[in-house]
Amino acid sequence: SLVLRSLSEDEKNARAQALANSQLREQEERRVAAERARLEAEAAKKFAEENAVEIAKKAEEEERRKAAAEERKKDEVQEVRRAAPSPAPREQRPAGANAGYRSTSPDGNREGRPQNRPAGGANSTGYQGNRPAGGTSTGYQGNRPAGATGAPRPYNGGVSRPLVPLEPASLVPARGLDGRIIVKKTSDEDKRRAAEAAKPVKGEEKMRGRLTLTNALNQDEERGHSLSAFRRRQQRNFRKSMGKQEQVKISREVILPEVISIQELANRMSERAVDVIKFLMKQGAMHKVADMIDADTAQLVAEELGHTVKRVADSDVEDGLFLENDDAADLVARAPVVTIMGHVDHGKTSLLDTIRKANVVSGEAGGITQHIGAYQITRESGAKITFIDTPGHEAFTSMRARGAKVTDIVILVVAADDGVKPQTVEALNHAKQAGVPMIVAVNKIDKPGANPDRVRTELLQHEVLVESMGGDVLEVQVSAKQNLNIDKLLEAITLQSEILDLKVNQSRPAEGTVIEAKLDKGRGPVATVLVQRGTLKTGDIVVAGSAWGKVRALVNDLGDFVPNALPSVPVEILGFNSTPDAGDVLAVVESEARAREIADFRERKKRDKKEAKLSGARGTLADMMSTFKNKEGLKEFLLVVKTDVQGSLEAIIGSLDKLGTDEVKAKIIHSGVGGITESDITLASSSNAVVIGFNVRANKQARELSEREGLEIRYYNIIYDLVDDVKKAMSGLLAPEAREEMLGLAEILEVFNIGGVGKIAGCRVTEGVIQRGARVRLLRDNVVIHDGKLSTLKRFKDEAKEVLAGQECGTSFEGYQDLKAGDQLECYKVTEIQRSL
Repeated sequence: SLVLRSLSEDEKNARAQALANSQLREQEERRVAAERARLEAEAAKKFAEENAVEIAKKAEEEERRKAAAEERKKDEVQEVRRAAPSPAPREQRPAGANAGYRSTSPDGNREGRPQNRPAGGANSTGYQGNRPAGGTSTGYQGNRPAGATGAPRPYNGGVSRPLVPLEPASLVPARGLDGRIIVKKTSDEDKRRAAEAAKPVKGEEKMRGRLTLTNALNQDEERGHSLSAFRRRQQRNFRKSMGKQEQVKISREVILPEVISIQELANRMSERAVDVIKFLMKQGAMHKVADMIDADTAQLVAEELGHTVKRVADSDVEDGLFLENDDAADLVARAPVVTIMGHVDHGKTSLLDTIRKANVVSGEAGGITQHIGAYQITRESGAKITFIDTPGHEAFTSMRARGAKVTDIVILVVAADDGVKPQTVEALNHAKQAGVPMIVAVNKIDKPGANPDRVRTELLQHEVLVESMGGDVLEVQVSAKQNLNIDKLLEAITLQSEILDLKVNQSRPAEGTVIEAKLDKGRGPVATVLVQRGTLKTGDIVVAGSAWGKVRALVNDLGDFVPNALPSVPVEILGFNSTPDAGDVLAVVESEARAREIADFRERKKRDKKEAKLSGARGTLADMMSTFKNKEGLKEFLLVVKTDVQGSLEAIIGSLDKLGTDEVKAKIIHSGVGGITESDITLASSSNAVVIGFNVRANKQARELSEREGLEIRYYNIIYDLVDDVKKAMSGLLAPEAREEMLGLAEILEVFNIGGVGKIAGCRVTEGVIQRGARVRLLRDNVVIHDGKLSTLKRFKDEAKEVLAGQECGTSFEGYQDLKAGDQLECYKVTEIQRSL
C-alpha cells in the first residue's frame, strides 16, 4: 500500500494559517461584492428616474412642437388668403382695369389690348410694347427700361400687397384676376422668404438616416431613437455613475515560487499583465508576458502594486497532492492485490495462466516474463482478486521491488524440483522489506523429481517457517500444468485478505502507482496503473512523475473501455503528454495548471540530477584531481537503446551499468520507449554509437538512413542475449594483458671498447637462453639500471639467434654504453593475452 509521510507541526500550522487567510479573503470579497451590488442598484435606480424625467420632457416638447406646427400652418393659410386678390364684378371695375388682360372675341380677334401703355398704368401680363420706367410685368417681352424691379404690382389705386409663394421654386403658379392660372418668376426676396418659411420651428428635428423606400413613404411619421441607441445611452450613464464611485483596491496574498511567469504573476494578483510589464519597463527591464522572472523581482512587483507576498520553495508545489488518511465511516472493502514472485522458470506465469484461464506464457520471448503485468479475476462467489506478475530474471530486480511495494499479499513460487534459487531469495527479501504477508506456492509437484520437503528445509535457512513445520507462513502445493490445488491457493488468498481487512475510500480523488508504461504507435503514451485509493474517471487530470495529462480513455485487462476504475483495479490510461516512468505515483489534481506546475518541477529536478551524474560530484580540489586520474584511459562503449516498455528499459540500463569496470564501461547516450526513429540513427552516427532495439523495430526512414550511414541496428527480444553481446563487445575494448616470461641470465666477464662500434660485453650464459631481439635488463648490484634491446649477439665471429646456457657470447645494447664487468643481463619476452569481462 502507499505510505504517506505525516506533516510536521510547522506544516500543520502553516496550512491552518493559509486556511484562515483564505476565509478572511473570501469574507472580504463577499463584502466588496455586496457593496458593489448595492452601488449598482442605486445607480440603476437613479438612471431609471432620470430616464423617466427625460421621457416626460421629450413628450412635452413633442406636444409643443406639434402645436407650433399647427399654428404655423394656420398663419400660412391666412397669409395666402390675404395675399390673393378678390375678383370684382366686371361692371364695377374702374376704367382701364382690363387693359392688360387678354380677351378673345368670338371671331378670334383680341380686344382691348393697347399697344403703348402709359407710365404708371395698370399692370398687364400681356403688354408687348415699350414699357415705361416703373412698370412691372412677368409677361413683358419688349425692352425693359432701366430701374424696373420685380416689386409687387400695384392694385386698386396703387395699394401694394405682398405675394407670398406657396413653395420655394423658381416658377410659382398664381391666378390672374379672371381666374386663369399664370406662371410668374419669383424674385430673390421671394426666395428668401420661402426659405425662411421652410425652416422648421424650434424643437423640430431634421430627418436623418439613409434615403430608403420605407423612409420615403413614412416621411410624415415621427422618427424616434432606436433600441440600440437607448441601450448605449443607458450604459454610458451607468458607467458615468459607477466612475464617480471610488474603486476599492483589494490587497491579496500572492504565493511566489522561485521562478514564475509574468502572466501567472498577474493572474495571482488579479492585475493586468500589461501593468506588470509597464512597471518592469520603468525599472529598465523589457519583458513579454511569457517571460520567467525570479522570486525577488516578482516580490518587488507585487508589493509595488499593493499586495502581500508569501515565498515558497519549488518543492512546495507538491504539498497537498496526496490527501491524508480517510475517515473510518467512508471506508469500504476492496479486492486484495497479489504479486507473484520467484525465480526464473519456476512457473509463475504458467500458474497465473491457469488462474486466469488464459495463455500468457506463449507470447513471452524465450518463455520468460520480461514485462510486469496486472490482471483481475472474479471467483464464483463474486470475490475479486488482482494479480501482478513480475519477471524472475536477475535483471528485473527493480520490477520485483516495485511489485512488492504495491501489493497486499506476496505469493512466492518455488519449483519443487529446483528448490530455492538466488532470485527466490531476492524476492523473499523484497517481500520482507515491504512488510506484507507471504504465501509459499510449491509448484511442479507433478514432476518426477519433485521434493517439497527440500523446499521447506531450504526456506528455513532464510527464516521462513511454513505452517506444516509449525510456522505462520501459509503453504500450498500446486501444479500449474495439471491444475492441482489451484482452488486451495485462491482460498488461502481470500483468507489472508479477510485477516488484513482491506478497506479504502472510493469517493475521493484517485491515487495509484504506475506499474508499466510504453509508447504505442497508434495510441501514444500508455501507462498501466494500479488504482489504490479513490475512483479514477475519464476526464480526470492526472500527474505521474514528470508526465501529466487528461484521461482520454481507460482500458481494463480484457481490452474493454471502462468509464471509471475503482481501487485495486489495474487499467491502462491514455492521454499522457509523455511516457511516465514505471513506479511513479499517480495522483488526480484539480486543474491543468497545477498538473503542469508539478510536472515542470519534477522535470527540472530530474534534469538537474542527470546533469550532476554526468558531470560528476564537485568536491574538493583533491577529489576532482582523483576523479580525473581515475578517468584517464577509461574507454566508453556508446549505446542508443530503445525498448517497448519502461520497465524493460530500466532493467537493461541496470544490467549494463553492472558490466562497467575501471577501464571500460557502457555509456547510454540516449534511451527511450518506442520505435527507432531517424533522429536516433543520426545521433548514433555522429557519436559512433551502437543502436539497440529491444522488442521494437526501426521505421522506414531510419532503416534507409542506417544503410546510407553504414550503421548496424541490433534487434533483441531476450534480455540476457542483449547483455551477453554487449559484454563481448566491451571485452574487445579492454587492453590486452601483458605477461612477462623469463628466458635466461648472463654475466658480463669483460668489456671491450672497439672503435667505430662502441663497447662490446663478453658474457657467459648462466641460465636459460639469450635471444637476439628479445628485451634485456641490465642489473648492477641487483638493481635495474637499464631496460632495452640487444643490438648484437655473436658467437665468436658469427651472428647468432640465441646462445644457450654455459656458452659465451658477445653482446651490445641499443643506445647504451655504460657497461662494466660483473653486471648481469636478464633476458625476457612479453606476451599479450586478450582479456574479457
